[in-house]
Amino acid sequence: MEQENAGLLDGPDGIARCFWHGNLPDYLDYHDHEWGRPVADDRRLFEKICLEGFQSGLSWLTILRKRENFREAFANFDFDKVAAFTDKDVERLLGNVGIIRHRGKIVSTINNAGRAREMADEFGSLAAWFWKFEPGPDERPRVVDLAQL
Repeated sequence: MEQENAGLLDGPDGIARCFWHGNLPDYLDYHDHEWGRPVADDRRLFEKICLEGFQSGLSWLTILRKRENFREAFANFDFDKVAAFTDKDVERLLGNVGIIRHRGKIVSTINNAGRAREMADEFGSLAAWFWKFEPGPDERPRVVDLAQL
């Protein structure tokens, strides 16, 4: 099978993966341990939403490489803590060279933390709200068998 034509790329370990990792170690790790895997933990879901917002207009690799800085800057994405951030915190974050320093994205993240709390209160958890949109088994796409490509 020609991997290139199938949208796959052999990694340094010889395993074929989606081509987008480009054999970059951080992308390989993300591909193998996170990408496409279901998440039910509220903090991790909130982190994903926030990082997607910060990624807008940038590469995901940029965000991955700054993720630990984001976690530190945003109280490990504990939405109760982030919702309590003040204007002083916004200014602190704008001065943090380890994250994306965009006022709109920072303010939006703080606002979204409050909305996440409201959703968790209403639905029992943030995850419960997200997963209520999961398609049923008959609505899911068929499983792709790489051997048939």
